[in-house]
Amino acid sequence: MKIHRLLQVWLLLCLLGCTATPSTPATTPETTSNTPLTPAPGDFSAAEAVGRAFLDAWSKDDPARMYELLAPSLRAGLALDPFAQAYRAAQTTATVLQVRTLPHQLGLENSRAWIDFTVIWHTALFGELQAENRLALIKEGDAWWVDWRREAIWPDLAGGNKFAVEYQVPPRANIYDRHQAALAALSTIVTVGVVPERIENEATLLANLSIALNLPQESIQAKYAGQPVSWFIAIADITGEQSLAYDALLRTPGVERRERAGRFYPENGAGAHVVGWVSAIPVEQLESYRQQGYRDDALVGISGLEAYAESILAGKNGGRLYLVDANDAYVRGVAERRPERGRAVTATLDRTLQAQAEAILKDFSGTIVALDVHTGAVRVMASAPTFDNNVFVRPTDSGERQALLNDSRRPLLNRATQGTYPSASVFKIVALSAALETGLFNVNSAFNCPGYWDVFGEANRKTCWLATGHGPITLFEGLVQSCDVVFYEVGMALDHKDPTLLPTYGAAFGLGQRTGIVEIPEAAGLMPTPQWKFDTYLEPWTAGDTVNLAIGQGFLLVTPLQVAEMLAAIANGGTLYQPYVIERLEASSSQPEQQTQPLARGRLPISETTLATLREGLLQVTTAANGTATHRFAGLNVSVAGKTGTAEAPGPGSEPHAWFAGYFPADKPEIAMAVLVENVGEGSSYAAPIFRQMVEAYYGWPLTPLPVISAPTGD
Repeated sequence: MKIHRLLQVWLLLCLLGCTATPSTPATTPETTSNTPLTPAPGDFSAAEAVGRAFLDAWSKDDPARMYELLAPSLRAGLALDPFAQAYRAAQTTATVLQVRTLPHQLGLENSRAWIDFTVIWHTALFGELQAENRLALIKEGDAWWVDWRREAIWPDLAGGNKFAVEYQVPPRANIYDRHQAALAALSTIVTVGVVPERIENEATLLANLSIALNLPQESIQAKYAGQPVSWFIAIADITGEQSLAYDALLRTPGVERRERAGRFYPENGAGAHVVGWVSAIPVEQLESYRQQGYRDDALVGISGLEAYAESILAGKNGGRLYLVDANDAYVRGVAERRPERGRAVTATLDRTLQAQAEAILKDFSGTIVALDVHTGAVRVMASAPTFDNNVFVRPTDSGERQALLNDSRRPLLNRATQGTYPSASVFKIVALSAALETGLFNVNSAFNCPGYWDVFGEANRKTCWLATGHGPITLFEGLVQSCDVVFYEVGMALDHKDPTLLPTYGAAFGLGQRTGIVEIPEAAGLMPTPQWKFDTYLEPWTAGDTVNLAIGQGFLLVTPLQVAEMLAAIANGGTLYQPYVIERLEASSSQPEQQTQPLARGRLPISETTLATLREGLLQVTTAANGTATHRFAGLNVSVAGKTGTAEAPGPGSEPHAWFAGYFPADKPEIAMAVLVENVGEGSSYAAPIFRQMVEAYYGWPLTPLPVISAPTGD
C-alpha cells in the first residue's frame, strides 16, 4: 500500500508537470483568471484556487481580500495595514498604474505548494515592467493558505531590498504671445527670510529688507516676531533678477535666501484669465497625476492655458528605478526612462495690447475681447477686475491668494467668456436682419417714434431711450439711431409671423450658445425660445417676449465673446469662425510644429444685400450726424463700424451695463471687438470711448482721455 501510494503521488506530479523548483513556460498565457494550470485534482486543486484568488485580488487592487488568504500563522504577526502598505509603497514608488498576474504552473511538495506566475506592472514612468515570480502556499489544518513573503511583490525585494526612484523633471516650457514676448516663463524664485538669532543690527536689517522687498518695516518685523529664533522665517518671494539687483542689501546678517525653480508671469500677469497659473497639485487630483508620472510636489496648470496645455508644457518626466538594501545602499538599477522636454506654446494674444486693455479697464468691472476677423484668433481678452497670477506661485503670498478667492468682485471670473449679460441694442443687428430676410420690412419701411410704445396698453407702456422720441424714422435709421420703438414694432411683426423666428435668427448669429473655444472655459448664455420658456416656467411664450428680445432684453443672455464673434462675421463677409487662443505649438524631437488652422463653424443666415445694409448702418452709428456714437469717434484717423447698447442690469437701483461692439477699419476690417462695462450707464458714454482707446492703442497712438459723464448721452 505504501509503494502504491508513492506511485500515485509520482504519477500526479508527472501529470501536473511540476517539480520542487520553479520553471518558466515557453509561452505566456494572455489572461489572468481563465488560463488553466496543469490539472491538479483532489486536495491540490484547493491550493490552486487559493493562489489564483490571491493573484486575482492583487490584479483588482483588493489588499483586504489578499490578506484574508494569508496563513493564520502569518496574520497573527502581520496586520492588514502594514501588509497593504508593503504593496502600496513598492507600486507607488515604481509608478504602477495596473498589475497583471499570469499564473502558469503549480508545484507541490507535501504540505507546501506554489504557483509560478508572471507579474506585469504597467507603470506611468517606466512603461511595462515584467518579472517571473513565485507565490508560496502552505497547508495549515485542513485548508490551503498563502505563505507570504515580501518577494511575492517583486522577486528583487527579498532580503529587505526596496525600490527607490530618482525623477528627472524637464523644465516647463514657456508660453509666448504672437510676437514671442513671454506670457509665462521659467524663472528662479527666491524666498527671502530671516533667521532671528543671526540678526546683528535689527534696524539695518529692517531698512534693507524694506527697500529690497518693497514692504513696510513693521510688516517685516511682525512676520518673525515671536517665532523660534533658530527658524528660517519666510518674509517674501522675489525673482532671481530682483535677488541679484538687491544682492548687497540681502547680504545683511540675519537674512537668508532660498532658491527654487518656478514660474514667472511678466507685466504683473498680463492676460491672467487666459494664461492661467500653476500651483501645487490639488489633493483630490493627486492620484490622477501620480498615474501620469508626476511627483507629488510638482507644480501643475490649474487654469487657462497652463491647465489646458499641461501635458504639452510639462513634457514627460524621466527617471531611474533602482533597488536599495535595508540600509538604503544602492544595489542595482531596474529601469530607466529619459525625460522629454515640454513644447512651448505660442498664444494668439498681443501682450502689449493686452496690458493696455487691462490698464484701460482698471477702474471698471467689465471686459474687452478682440478677434482677428479673418481667423477667429483672440488678440485681446481682458477681464476686470483682473489679478496678478504670480501670487499663485509665490508661497509667501498666501494672504493675497485668500483675498483673491474671497473678493466679492470675483476677479478670477473671466467676464469675456463666463460673464453673461443681456446684449441690449446690439441685438438690433439680429432683429434688423430677421426683418429684412423675412420680407416683412425693407430698409425704407417707415415708423414713428413719439418716445413710447403703447401697443400693449398705456398701463404696459414701453419707452424709447430718447424720451422726446425720434419722430418719423425708417428701419435703417432705426439701427443707426438705435430707436427702441422701431424694434418694438419689428418684434411684434416677427412674433405674428412665427414666434420662433427671432430666436432662430439669434442662435444662427451665434448668440446664446458656446462659440466652441476649447482652451478656456466658457458659458453658453441663453437664447430664449417658446419651448424653453414652457419647459422652464410652464408658461406660454407671448408677443411681449419677442418684443423684449428684439431690443436685446428679456431672458436673453450672451457672452462678450459671442458678440465679438458676431461682429467679426459681419466684418469678414458672413463667416462665424471658432475663436482660439493657441496659435502654434513648438516642434519637439518627436513631433513637428503644429499651427492652428481657422475653423469656420457657420455662416450668418443673411443675403449679401442684408450684410451690406448692416455694414453701412454700423458705419453710420459712428459717422452719421444722428449716430449714437458719432461724437465718440470724431477725429479718429481710422473708420469704425459698431453698435452701442445699454443693458438693464438685475437688482434694484442697479446702473445698466454699457456695450459697444464693432470692427475696424470699417472699409477693410482687421479686428472685431466687444467692450462691456458693468453697472455704469449708457453704451455711448462708457463703452464707446473705451473702444476708441483700444483702437488708438492698436495703432500705437496717444489715448483720448475718457469723457466725464454728467448726464445720459444716448443708447
